[in-house]
Amino acid sequence: MIKFIASDLDGTLLDGERKLPAGTFEVVAKLAARGVLFAPASGRQYANLVRFFGPVKDQVLFICENGALVKFRGETLLLDPVPVPLVKKALAEIRALPGLYPVLCCEKSAYIEDDVLPFAEESRGAYDLCETVESLDGVLGREAVCKIAVYDGFGSAVHCIRLLPPRLPELRTTLSGAYWCDISAPSANKGEAVCFVREKFGFKREECAAFGDHMNDYEMLLACGRAYVPENAYPPLKALVGQTVPSNLEGGVLEKLMEIYRENTL
Repeated sequence: MIKFIASDLDGTLLDGERKLPAGTFEVVAKLAARGVLFAPASGRQYANLVRFFGPVKDQVLFICENGALVKFRGETLLLDPVPVPLVKKALAEIRALPGLYPVLCCEKSAYIEDDVLPFAEESRGAYDLCETVESLDGVLGREAVCKIAVYDGFGSAVHCIRLLPPRLPELRTTLSGAYWCDISAPSANKGEAVCFVREKFGFKREECAAFGDHMNDYEMLLACGRAYVPENAYPPLKALVGQTVPSNLEGGVLEKLMEIYRENTL
């Protein structure tokens, strides 16, 4: 019996317009009534996720900032920030490379120092609380830094994911989208967050299911007994996982959630 489900949003649960498919809240509520805890697991910030899941926000657990922050009913259960000296080093390396723009993703808000399009528009689309500041260095010390999201106008898979990891060996750099990669503490990822949740709530691996479409979901998929990727998933991840559901444009994840709900009613 499944007791916990974690799902990525962009490219996975959300449709082509980055909206939740119709019926999501009803399915989440039905799962909760059957004792199944649902968790949006995203690189997005807490404020943004709460807006998405407002009607059921007290029935779901939020895995935010790619696992660096876990919150449940307003309480912070886990926070794994990037140490300030390493944030400074990362910012210096990002600024030294062409076409890269950083978003400082903190516990309460996100911060950018460039209003270049489409970077600024993309950033504000993913972060409800997003403030433009003169310099990101001035933010350090005010809030814990969950991660640094990096927008790459050249395409993250062919550019920043090749350049940043050798320059930042003390940190974790992962692909998170076609034009994004994320820099976080080595121990901060969705998989570690799921393992934390499993231990805290007493869930066994085989009682957990997960959905994801990109490499920042890989550890989360491994941490669960059932792992699924949508047909539109990043091909290398799709090859690693194998088990697929219809694409996000076809509502594949919601369809599988309903299937799990029906299993739990037997």
